[in-house]
Amino acid sequence: MPSSHHHHHHYLVLLLLLFVLGAALLAVSGEQEAACEVQYRQEDLRPDRLTVLLSGYSERRLPLLRAIAGAYAAHPLVLAVIVLWCNPSTPDDRLLFPRFPPRVSLHRTASSSLNSRFLPHASIRTAAVAVADDDVLPDAAAISFAFAAWQQRANGRPGTLVGFFPRSHRLDLARGRWAYAAPQPGRYSMVLTKFLVLGVDLLRKYSCSPELAAARAVVDRERNCEDILMNFVAAEESGEGPVLVEAGSVRDWGDPRNDANANASAGEEGTGMKAVGLSSRGGVGHWEKRGECITEFHRLLGRMPLRYSYGKLVEASVGEQGLCSKGGRLVRCDRE
Repeated sequence: MPSSHHHHHHYLVLLLLLFVLGAALLAVSGEQEAACEVQYRQEDLRPDRLTVLLSGYSERRLPLLRAIAGAYAAHPLVLAVIVLWCNPSTPDDRLLFPRFPPRVSLHRTASSSLNSRFLPHASIRTAAVAVADDDVLPDAAAISFAFAAWQQRANGRPGTLVGFFPRSHRLDLARGRWAYAAPQPGRYSMVLTKFLVLGVDLLRKYSCSPELAAARAVVDRERNCEDILMNFVAAEESGEGPVLVEAGSVRDWGDPRNDANANASAGEEGTGMKAVGLSSRGGVGHWEKRGECITEFHRLLGRMPLRYSYGKLVEASVGEQGLCSKGGRLVRCDRE
């Protein structure tokens, strides 16, 4: 017969686990509550500058993250770059040395939740923010054009989303549910958070609306789909689809069409790029899961706000923007 001491030990372990879990949940809800107490006053926010919210998680990608943060910070239209570090287990010294470039601040999120990408930080001083991944870098012309497109469209129209990477949704009649899809020719309904320009009001709406709590819980459960939910929130606000822009070029280390050895030849900055990104995992399963998210968000909200957009705003060049490394050269990812 097991001793009461043995039971007592199990009981303590269970208590400890519950305590740790409870503390983590408290930290997350505390961070969200604090962020949601932030009140942005329109007159305090600069309309002529951009804040970049840059998400990072993989320690292997830190050298690349630092380089990307520095490039954003050097752009004349960028007022500040906030690096959101979403990996709670990273030791402080790994993050603090070498230092991030000037005009780049580091914020450690309370958890690895993807919802923390959209928290309305008190330090944001601009009317628009760019939400960006740590494996994509638009060149200076592309950043300027995307911001100009947002300013032009958002003038008096809340809920405007501007991005470079389109996706779509369609009804899967055979299965009676929504499917997540590549953009159909000339038609799309979502833009990805690889790089996305939006107004700070959408950060508040996404993070703080009680009616979105169940949808945010889906994002936490799936560790996926935060960008889809933001597209829902924006379309609900604007009654329109997002804006796709094409300008300059966008270096995309996360695109699976990069040469396998390109990341290695990129030296430290590229190492381990392929293995880490969410969408690099799972192939078909990734698209399937995102279709389930769309269906679930529709069910939870009781309506389907996504709208199709047609066409795009083009600066001058044509063709796909993503740049991949092939045969030792940077070329557009759609070039064979």
